[in-house]
Amino acid sequence: MSLRVTRRTLGMGALGLVSAPAARAQPWPSKPVRLVVPFPPGGSTDVLARRLAERMSPSLGQTVLVENRPGAGGTTGADYVSKSAPDGHTLLMGVTGSNAIAASLFPNLPYDPVAGFSPVSRVVSAPLVVAVNPGLPIRGLAGYIAAAKAERGAITYATPGNGTSMHLTGVMFALAAGVELTHVPYRGSAQATTDLISGLVKSAFADVLVILPHLRAGSVRGLAVTGTERHPLLPELPTVAEAGLPGFLAESWQGVFAPPGTPPAILARLHAEVAKAMRAPEIREAFAEQGFRVEATEPADFAAFVKAEVAKWGDVVKRGGVRLD
Repeated sequence: MSLRVTRRTLGMGALGLVSAPAARAQPWPSKPVRLVVPFPPGGSTDVLARRLAERMSPSLGQTVLVENRPGAGGTTGADYVSKSAPDGHTLLMGVTGSNAIAASLFPNLPYDPVAGFSPVSRVVSAPLVVAVNPGLPIRGLAGYIAAAKAERGAITYATPGNGTSMHLTGVMFALAAGVELTHVPYRGSAQATTDLISGLVKSAFADVLVILPHLRAGSVRGLAVTGTERHPLLPELPTVAEAGLPGFLAESWQGVFAPPGTPPAILARLHAEVAKAMRAPEIREAFAEQGFRVEATEPADFAAFVKAEVAKWGDVVKRGGVRLD
């Protein structure tokens, strides 16, 4: 029995050998990229995502679409991305709450903040501001701590909600200062700030972006910032560490994440595009003016940072006995 091999047979075989790897090595991106924001439109995370998407689209040759998937303190959108296909076409604009604090606050969290994502880059971070109603006879952080010690639980502090970085920073502060503060959660920053100004609550741990106009107007009084150094927009305010609690550090941050298992080549390209976008002068200037430190950390550094943040906030939750009702 003889085997007859024709030129056509050889040609088809060779084609098969070439096309299989080619099919596996599809160029990225091959379709629009979705950047999921786990909050409603209009907030700082949404604004950042839209500016980043606008800047990245021309360079990628595909539209980057911002998709809002709010719910459960940012965990709904984060869970969606964690379970998406790891092909670089679905990304998350994650924040401190969804990708660090949630790990210890939600016992049935449906994703792992560390193993459940491929970190791309941290893009912005900022300290919080410890602020009080100007009607209070408190002029500095030492006075704030003294007032809290004088009457247990008498000092209230407003935040945008349970489980936010503002809430947990207040818990961290109380532990460090050896005082008891009363947390007053709101559904967002707007009403929390309104009630601080009116005096319904005495203090707040607030985003620079949110509180800055009111500090400048004199409708609230700033006491300190929670970062490692004084904020360039508020140089008159000391850090909490400077003002009496050495080593204190609490910052909110935002960063881009991909689903776990995203190929290294796609992650590298994603990081390069995000870094290029964040280096654009108009992006840097716009967010610096709003109180953010603009960054573009390497994926490995961002991964190590997230792991450390999960451990840090987990310790605060445990020591503070924080539970979500």
